[in-house]
Amino acid sequence: MEKTKGQQLQEELTFKFPHIAKAAPGQLEEAEMFCESYKRFLDNGKTERECVREAVAMLEMQGYLPFEAGKTYKAGEKVYLVNRNKAIIATTFGQEGVEKGLRINGAHIDSPRLDLKPNPLYEKNDIAYFKTHYYGGIRKYQWGTVPLAMHGVIVKKNGEAVEVNIGEKEGDPVFCVSDLLPHLAVEQNERKLGEGLKGEELNVIIGSIPFLDDAEIKDAVKLLALKLLHERYGITEADFFRAEIEMVPAWKASDVGLDRSMIGAYGQDDRVCAYTALMAEIDARMPEYTTVTILTDKEEIGSDGNTGLNSHYVLHYIEDLADMAHVDVRKVLRNSFCLSSDVNAAYDPTFAQVYEERNSCFINKGCVLTKYTGVRGKAGSNDASAELMAKMIAMMDQEGVFWQIGELGAVDQGGGGTIAKYVAQLDVDVVDLGVPILSMHSPFELSSKLDVYNTYKAFQAFYK
Repeated sequence: MEKTKGQQLQEELTFKFPHIAKAAPGQLEEAEMFCESYKRFLDNGKTERECVREAVAMLEMQGYLPFEAGKTYKAGEKVYLVNRNKAIIATTFGQEGVEKGLRINGAHIDSPRLDLKPNPLYEKNDIAYFKTHYYGGIRKYQWGTVPLAMHGVIVKKNGEAVEVNIGEKEGDPVFCVSDLLPHLAVEQNERKLGEGLKGEELNVIIGSIPFLDDAEIKDAVKLLALKLLHERYGITEADFFRAEIEMVPAWKASDVGLDRSMIGAYGQDDRVCAYTALMAEIDARMPEYTTVTILTDKEEIGSDGNTGLNSHYVLHYIEDLADMAHVDVRKVLRNSFCLSSDVNAAYDPTFAQVYEERNSCFINKGCVLTKYTGVRGKAGSNDASAELMAKMIAMMDQEGVFWQIGELGAVDQGGGGTIAKYVAQLDVDVVDLGVPILSMHSPFELSSKLDVYNTYKAFQAFYK
């Protein structure tokens, strides 16, 4: 049927982001295959240290070598640099000199969780517990009655570092935070939702059987827990002062939905962008511009600390690249282009009132380009320029990437930030791009396989 003049004009002048499965059904199988390895990455990397270890293994398998400052590298050569076992930078040297600028892609590998306090182990009424201090923006009530695994590292008095991992292997015990039964929760039900479980109530149960060989011993349940930890790892209570232990959900990444269209897992904010960035980095064989792929730490608590982007470790790396090429680092930075690769909040019809639908991102419509984040009047945000938006959109359109735009909720409903503003401080052009996520910051976040795959394709286009 011939279109009317109005229909033709409407088609020419208006725009609507398509559902990928309708527009490109062939991507369903491609996305499914890509996300199988992504799920394994999530299962193997539940902490930033584990993500770095996985990244090193993936990079070395593809011929990456440790970076050597002062060495001369040729186009196509690949290197990596580890920062304190909690952040990593990977580079493929480009055909153009670094003075023409870098293609920088930064994602974070830390996620909200429960950290053990420095002196965590105690007993009360014949139950042994760990005291925790939550890390990042969690909804505390979501962490009760969730099976938890214990991950981390303990440095013993003799300097030996012991890696701890309990709750992930078949047959391992798990741990949990208890909550009240509804029959006794009359007073708790009167609390505001944010205090359904309070910070000091996030106590992890680790045992209930006492040490039986001495009836006179005090805190015998705690003692048995220590004995079991000592048998497994050779540690004592004092070793917790030299430890970084994280309690994270014990479940594995799973397909969600009868159609298996989504992935449910802990830590997809922001390991989904870390994995897709890493895979695009590995696939960059002879890029035009030198790549700098950053998997960084501490974003969830403001990017502070020497493994976060609000420090100089990335700047120092770029200074090394500039020194090797005998060029001014300021010129390198000024000519560079960075993607702050982070997730955005996918529109949730159940809670439609906190979104502005026209400017929200949706699952199955592609990666989301976020011009600005921040709170209230864009406070704390990098606001990407029109020229930069046009540049990134052109790259994606040229490579057939499905993308969309989005804000982090309706105006004055909340907001948030990313690493973008810290990169912008270096005089680098930067814009946010990532995956729409449902139930973000919960112990079980949801992503669309099609969105994950198109984020990878966007990063490929960026590096090309």
